[in-house]
Amino acid sequence: MTERTKITIAKGDGIGPEIMDATLKILEHAGARLDPEFIEVGEKVYLSGNSAGIPDKAWDSLRRTKLLFKGPITTPQGGGYKSLNVTIRKTLGLYANVRPNISYAPFIETKHPDMDLVIIRENEEDLYAGIEHQQTPEVVQCLKLITRPGSEKIIRYAFEYAVKNNRKKVTCMTKDNIMKLTDGLFHKVFNEVAKEYPTIEADHSIIDIGIARIADSPQNFDVIVMPNLYGDIASDVAAQITGSVGLAGSANIGDQVAMFEAIHGSAPDIAGKGIANPSGLIHASVMMLVHIGQPDVATTIHNAWLKTLEDGVLTKELTKDGSGVGTSEFTEAVIARLGQKPSVYQPVHYQEIQPSEEDTFKLDPVVKNRPAPKVERKLDGVDVFLYSDTHTPDELGQTLEQLAGDEFELAIITNRGVKVYPNGFPETFSTDHWRCRFQMKNAGGTVTNGDIIGLLSRIEDAGLDFIKTENLYRFDGERGYSLGQGQ
Repeated sequence: MTERTKITIAKGDGIGPEIMDATLKILEHAGARLDPEFIEVGEKVYLSGNSAGIPDKAWDSLRRTKLLFKGPITTPQGGGYKSLNVTIRKTLGLYANVRPNISYAPFIETKHPDMDLVIIRENEEDLYAGIEHQQTPEVVQCLKLITRPGSEKIIRYAFEYAVKNNRKKVTCMTKDNIMKLTDGLFHKVFNEVAKEYPTIEADHSIIDIGIARIADSPQNFDVIVMPNLYGDIASDVAAQITGSVGLAGSANIGDQVAMFEAIHGSAPDIAGKGIANPSGLIHASVMMLVHIGQPDVATTIHNAWLKTLEDGVLTKELTKDGSGVGTSEFTEAVIARLGQKPSVYQPVHYQEIQPSEEDTFKLDPVVKNRPAPKVERKLDGVDVFLYSDTHTPDELGQTLEQLAGDEFELAIITNRGVKVYPNGFPETFSTDHWRCRFQMKNAGGTVTNGDIIGLLSRIEDAGLDFIKTENLYRFDGERGYSLGQGQ
């Protein structure tokens, strides 16, 4: 008897159960060799009082099977609920989000019939770390975290993906003309890794013009690698211009666990109406089958789906007049064409990936086991963030200059990142949140955390309200902090 792959299945919320049942029916008729365990996650779990949206027994199943096939999830609004997708990705180390975007002209309308690109999105870091604070009545913050090992893992994955899938180019997109340290690190690591893949063309684009070019001329891209938030936005743009965001599936890959899902949401407004398009989840199942070593079944399903489109069987949102078929009719049409191949589209043929010690996507040990670079780190000063809705910039600056002491000098005060002292402009709009930069007074000298504590004590004694601090460091003599705008 052929061995069956254990798999955890979450049907999800909204249209999730409908499209999951449809996809599982296709998998069954196509001969997929699966041994499923079903779990309940998402909206019902949230509303039962579980703020994570996933119970312990579901975690047990995921860690046992190491494979999740998931329908879309609804995260209730308000109440501080955390995204279950983000929680699963980060908890299980699913660092690589893979989203193919292919046009299916002429049977699905698109302005870009030659589009065939893949977005590789970093899945664990960036603003999706979800570290947010309200610091004053007027100001909240979200921390953007980019790490060297996290960047290296996803960038290496992108180049390895290009090599293994006969892709020719990898494009990196960041905003490092503004975020010179965070996005700058991602771009720097990209340049370093690219040198190890001389057969793959490598280039970089600033994210805003990059996404504009994806929307305008996607045929010029091949594989694109991005930090988390940019990748989320760009992949939805790319999916939509293929003809519909409902067509795209995605893989979330880690060294031990993998998750496969459609990229669209739970669409509660059409749940239960029998009109949802299961194509995104079908494509996710195809990616999953290749991943678990069942490329024969993946080939059968994908070709049947293409033949279904060729025969003019489309779901309602893919037709101009809404005359398409419902979920069940589309599912039965795909099943009826299992074993057939398209004649207009190029038939697909998936081959089993044979991993070896030298040929693997398990990059985490490569990065983790590398010795940390020896870098000289020297304390250069401190940014002290103050709350005040009564001081003017000049009043605050003159007071802080008196409090700087022998160790520090007040270099600048910014508000929302813009210099307001010294010599600020009255046109600059200010809130109640002030960043006050104290730098070491004597170049070449030393300051300590004890000196910073002394500074904070003087600020406290003066009746000023500090809300956070950020130490300023130099690494091998290079500044490890950005200048204020206008500094």
